[in-house]
Amino acid sequence: MKKTLITLAVLAAATGVAQAQSSVVIYGTVDAGFVSERGGKAGSVNKLDSGVASASRLGFKGTEDLGSGLSALFVLESGFSVDTGAQDVGGTLFNRQAYVGLSSKTTGTLTLGRQYTPWYNTLSKVADPFAVGYAGSAKNLFPAGTTRTSNTVMYSSPNFNGFDADVAYSTANNGQESLVSSRIGRQIGASVGYANGPLNARLAYNTTSNDKQVGVTTTVAEAGSARNWLAAANYDFAVAKAYVAYGVNKGANSSLRNNGDLNAYNYTSAKTSDDSTTALIGATVPVGPAGTVMASVIHVNDKSGLNADANQFAVGYSYALSKRTSTYASYAKISNKNNAGYTVGNNSNVGSGDQAFNVGVRHSF
Repeated sequence: MKKTLITLAVLAAATGVAQAQSSVVIYGTVDAGFVSERGGKAGSVNKLDSGVASASRLGFKGTEDLGSGLSALFVLESGFSVDTGAQDVGGTLFNRQAYVGLSSKTTGTLTLGRQYTPWYNTLSKVADPFAVGYAGSAKNLFPAGTTRTSNTVMYSSPNFNGFDADVAYSTANNGQESLVSSRIGRQIGASVGYANGPLNARLAYNTTSNDKQVGVTTTVAEAGSARNWLAAANYDFAVAKAYVAYGVNKGANSSLRNNGDLNAYNYTSAKTSDDSTTALIGATVPVGPAGTVMASVIHVNDKSGLNADANQFAVGYSYALSKRTSTYASYAKISNKNNAGYTVGNNSNVGSGDQAFNVGVRHSF
């Protein structure tokens, strides 16, 4: 009888393990390159840089099968600099992504924590042939401030015949979580897309509250919001993949520059616009079995009256040494008008001038 009970207990445990299958994966990217920058007040800048094509990172992700088509999931991801070994953001551990959630094959996925906004996912995955990396990164001219948000609840729908959608809500993204009003730092975003065969198209929206706390009181000064729309698409013609994107930016802080409004040039940069558009056309072209040429042109049209427009031309080349390792080279040039003040950076850094060349190697695991 005792042996029978033990056998049944072992079988029950084995059955439980089989029903609740789980996996944890360690992954990451190590990217370093030589960067040469020109045109800013810092003069000629030559340096070793980290995260040129893709940000260097170390991450953990896992899933657990809960049965009936439901699973639990998590992602924890930390950024670091290859050239120094330091964390991207001091005092943080998982500064890039940190979320947990539940996913259903029939009803979609709900995640909670720090994660990318639907707007940024549209820019990086659909709009930009450089995938927001290299010297040609679309982040050089498209608005900053909508990359990822903390305290976020996001819902992603299942795929319905090529259509899918994301909705995100986040509060207190300015380090003021203890404030009475959740409007301060609040961001709301959404996107809807269609991907089928060679076509991938998406429409995204993001709004950020500009409300502020008044002194040490609990009074909130209403200041409107920054509103960003982005329509993007790419189409694979086999011999080349074409990209197009168009963004509309309205309200204060809707056109924040990626360089944080620093005066990189020998002039005072123009104030950021509260009414602008950003347009991109680009392409990737496969060259041989392992090479890819990337190119794009981006135009910023400032409608605020300052006319602080800018244009960026960029070209790059990536060569896959294996499925996980590639080498690359890229060049970009920005023409600033009326002291627009944009700089040529890359995936991880904002740059110091109006042109940059970089060459490097990226390894993913």
